[in-house]
Amino acid sequence: MELVALHSKSLTRSWYSTKIYRPDGSTVSVKEELTPLAKHIRDTILATGPISVAKYMQTALTSPVGGYYTRGQVFGRSGDFVTSPEISQMFGEIMAVWYVLHWEMLGRPSKTAFVELGPGRGTLMADMLRASKRFPDFAKSIQGVHFIERSPELRKMQHSKLGCLEESTKYVQDKNDKGTPTCAVAADGKDIHWYDLLEEVSIEPDCVPLVMAHEFFDALPVYKFEKGLGDQWSEILVDVAESNAAATEASSNAGTAANKLAETQELHFKYVRSRSVTANAALILREPKFSSMFDKGDHVEVSPESAHIMSQLAHWISTNRGMGLIIDYGQDWTQGDTFRGIKSHKFANPLSSPGSMDLTADVDFSYLR
Repeated sequence: MELVALHSKSLTRSWYSTKIYRPDGSTVSVKEELTPLAKHIRDTILATGPISVAKYMQTALTSPVGGYYTRGQVFGRSGDFVTSPEISQMFGEIMAVWYVLHWEMLGRPSKTAFVELGPGRGTLMADMLRASKRFPDFAKSIQGVHFIERSPELRKMQHSKLGCLEESTKYVQDKNDKGTPTCAVAADGKDIHWYDLLEEVSIEPDCVPLVMAHEFFDALPVYKFEKGLGDQWSEILVDVAESNAAATEASSNAGTAANKLAETQELHFKYVRSRSVTANAALILREPKFSSMFDKGDHVEVSPESAHIMSQLAHWISTNRGMGLIIDYGQDWTQGDTFRGIKSHKFANPLSSPGSMDLTADVDFSYLR
C-alpha cells in the first residue's frame, strides 16, 4: 500500500513503502524507518567503513541499543518463531530421558548440574527438570542449573518459568539494569545461576556437567566469503546503501532469495564484496579445504565463535567427565547462503530493520568437530 501526500513539501507517512506519490504524479523514494539501532550501525559504518556480516549479526541481535534479544517477547505464535519445547512438553521429557540414560552409563555420579546455553524462555529446562523427578536418584543428583544468557528480558522469563523464589533472588548491581537476576532458588529448592559467558560458569570439581545447547549455535555470528580467482577469497561485507566506496563493489549474489528482497525495498544497508583479501578471510580460511573444495564464485559461511565455544565445551566436558547434547538445524558440511531473517514466522531480508527480527544461519557441524 502506498501513501498519497497532499503537499510535496510536507511528505508525511504512518507506515513505510518504497514510494510516495506527489499530487503532480511524481514520486519520492522512501527508505524504511531509521531505528536507533539502524542509526547506530549506520554511524559505525560511516565512521569505520563496511563491517563484516558477523559484526552486523551480533549487533542486530544483542546490542543494548535495541538488539533483537533484548526485547524478550520473541517466542511463540505472537512472536517471530516457535521452537520445539514450545510446541510440546514431550520434547523436554525425551531430552531428560537421554540424560538419565547417559547418567547411568557414567556410573550414576552422585552430583550433577545442568548447564544450558541459550535457554530461551526456560521451557525446555522446566520440562526436563519435571520429567527428571520420575527418576528419583537422578533428580537427587542435580545440584543446580546454570544458564548462559545475556538477555536481561529472557533471564526474567527463565526466572519466572522455573518458579524462582523472590526472596532468594540476587540481581545485577547496575542502576541501568534493574531486575536482571544473577542467582536464585527455584521452587523445588535447586540453585539457579545466570552467566553472560561459558567461561564464567563455576561448578564443584566433583560435579558432573550435563550440557544442553538447543538452537543456540544457529544464532552465533557468521562471516561470509566469496571465492575469486585462484585461492583468493573476498569477504562479503555490509555497507550503507548510498555508498560508492572505491574499496568495495556490489555483490550480486551475496545471499538467499530472501536477501534479494533488497532489490525491491528501500533499505539502509546493502551487501558489498571486498576487492582484496581481508584480515578475516586470511585468518579464518586457512584450512586446506577452502583452497581445494570450492570454485570461483562459491560462497561460504563460517562461524569462528561457534568453533571456539564448541572447543571450550569439549574440553570442559572431557575434563569433568560430563556429557553434552547439541541440537540445531544445519548440515555436516560448509554452506554458502543460509544467513536470513525470521519475522512473524516468515523468512525476511536480514538487512531490513536490524533489531526487529531473528537472524540465523544453518550450523556447519563439520566445522564444529
